[in-house]
Amino acid sequence: MTMQKSSSTMGNILTVIWPIVLSLAVGALAAYMQEDSIRNWYPYLNKPPLTPPNAVFPVVWTILYIMTGLSMGLILLKSDDRKRFLRTLFLFQLFLNFFWCYLFFYRQNPLNGLVCIVVLDWIAIWYAVKAWPVKKISSILFWPYIAWLCFATYLNLYIYMYN
Repeated sequence: MTMQKSSSTMGNILTVIWPIVLSLAVGALAAYMQEDSIRNWYPYLNKPPLTPPNAVFPVVWTILYIMTGLSMGLILLKSDDRKRFLRTLFLFQLFLNFFWCYLFFYRQNPLNGLVCIVVLDWIAIWYAVKAWPVKKISSILFWPYIAWLCFATYLNLYIYMYN
C-alpha cells in the first residue's frame, strides 16, 4: 500500500466518523441538559401505555445517532453535488433533535416540543428521500430514526394532551 493510498483511506475513515461523533456529542449534551427533568418532572407525567422504560431511551438513541451519523458520513464520501444540501439537512435535523430536548425536557413545554418534533419528522423524511438517489444505504440508515421519531411524536402528543 502506498503512502498516498493509506492517507486517502485515513481521510475516508475520518470523513465517515466525524458525523457519528458529532451526533453522539449532541446526544450526550442533550442527555446532560435533560437530567433534572427526567428525574423530577417526567416521572410524574401521565404517559401513554406504550411508553418504554426509561432505560430503553439512551440505548435506542445511541444506536440511532450512530446510524444517522454513518448515513451522513457515507454521503460525504460521494462526489455528488447534492451532498452539500444533504449535509445542511443533516445538521438541521440534528439541531432540531437537540432543540426538541431543550423545549420538551429543559423548558418542560410539551406543546412547543410537539411543534418542533413534527418539523423534525419532516426534515428527517426529507433527508431520507433526498439521500436515496445519492446513496441508498444512507437513506435506509435513517428509516429506524424516522420510525423512532414518529413514536416519540406520539409520546409527545399524548403527554401534551393528557397533562
